[in-house]
Amino acid sequence: MAERDMDALRKEFENLSLQNFAGGKPAFCPDGQCDVDEEADLKDYPSYTEALYAKLIAPHVSGIYISRWDIKEIALAAGESMAIHPRKRMFELLMKYAVTRETMRAVLDALENHMEEKIAIYESLMADFPASSDIFEKKIEKARKTIRLFPKILDEYFPEEEENL
Repeated sequence: MAERDMDALRKEFENLSLQNFAGGKPAFCPDGQCDVDEEADLKDYPSYTEALYAKLIAPHVSGIYISRWDIKEIALAAGESMAIHPRKRMFELLMKYAVTRETMRAVLDALENHMEEKIAIYESLMADFPASSDIFEKKIEKARKTIRLFPKILDEYFPEEEENL
């Protein structure tokens, strides 16, 4: 009986969220339950910093939460030292550092290493707590998709110059 009451309460909350907060779309979105325009072209953003922030730092897209300390460590691994600021400002500073293909590659390599470390933690948690697999599998899938985007980022914003023969 309590299970049925809980289901009714969940349904009522979902309807309330749909009607009052999101104009017909879920207002609170657990991973994988909301339509996110993940396929938007990177050129659709006003600047490449905004595009990359939306693709790399937003955990609902990338599957990985990247803290200010994480950005600091990523910057250090890429060869840049920075102070702690708000996350968005730190990312902007990191992008000001990554102005060449080589420095952007270093940043993306450091970010990939960071994401792989987080994926390893997620996989360890899935092994230790199998019931959590549904949650972490989605995050890992998003993280791997984000990592596969890195070559496109390099090619789109830092095209290789053709050698004159």
